[in-house]
Amino acid sequence: MKRIFKLKVTSDMERKNNAFSLISSRDLGERSGAEIRNRYKREVNPVESPSSTTLHQIAMAQSVPPGDIQTQPNAKIVFNAPYDDKHTYHIKVINSSARRIGYGIKTTNMKRLGVDPPCGVLDPKEAVLLAVSCDAFAYGQEDTNNDRITVEWTNTPDGAAKQFRREWFQGDGMVRRKNLPIEYNP
Repeated sequence: MKRIFKLKVTSDMERKNNAFSLISSRDLGERSGAEIRNRYKREVNPVESPSSTTLHQIAMAQSVPPGDIQTQPNAKIVFNAPYDDKHTYHIKVINSSARRIGYGIKTTNMKRLGVDPPCGVLDPKEAVLLAVSCDAFAYGQEDTNNDRITVEWTNTPDGAAKQFRREWFQGDGMVRRKNLPIEYNP
């Protein structure tokens, strides 16, 4: 049996208190809107576990623009020939903001470029060292003009565990990006 659920914040005051209403279409039946609101008023969303982040916390974290990050190197990543062996280059990502952030790394060429760790959480002023690897390839025979690493980051919800969650980047929240082009020296 398929069940449809609707999640609704019932008032500004309840929004401040993390109070969400979960309404099942089966529960709607012949009841009036007031009866339904009173029944579900001030209930915590039962779909989420007690330790998980509420949708309200995610929305509140995403209403504040993420602060700045710094990368070392700042502008580009350079790999030097020969390219018949795998190369690894380390970059440092520093959270220079006053809020905890979640970050994720993307590449334009997943066959050739890899990043470890590809995502994580940084407290304010915390830094992480990332290993950017370039697998062996035939230089001059493959297009390398658009290769780059993109760092994406967003604020984490207040009180969230220091564990990366993909849903922080989904929806209407503010996500910032920094592109680091890859340069290949012959």
